[in-house]
Amino acid sequence: MTPTPVNPTALQATLFDFAIGELVRQHRESFEPLWTLESWAKLMIWLALNCGCSGEREALEQFAAALGPRLTGRLRRVFFERELGDLELKLLADPAEAQVLALPLVGAAAPELPRVAVALERVGLGERVAGREQWQVLEGLVAVPWGERCA
Repeated sequence: MTPTPVNPTALQATLFDFAIGELVRQHRESFEPLWTLESWAKLMIWLALNCGCSGEREALEQFAAALGPRLTGRLRRVFFERELGDLELKLLADPAEAQVLALPLVGAAAPELPRVAVALERVGLGERVAGREQWQVLEGLVAVPWGERCA
């Protein structure tokens, strides 16, 4: 059986996607306050500076434009999501969205509320979200509104 030929461009794209995702995962806790638009802006500035851009507003805007919406969106999703394997949960907590979403890593049923509460506390979101009476169990996920202080 002959091996499938490797497409160098596809391999480079996959490597880049992996590397940038890991870079964001390794450094996202460094930009405080966590779970805020400010932390996201700090990450983007850090990336721009490390790519040789000046700290001038125009240079930062050019950097953001050069990334484009697709890559920026991917980076943002990685920045604001957390997978908690032991709880079998994924949290999507972009402060620009109206709510935090808790999804199961396996299975299709919505996660149990106590597991969601543990996950939120573990990643530092417990004080930033609304009380349980406002949580919504939907098909396959739990929607947790941001608290009033975070709106």
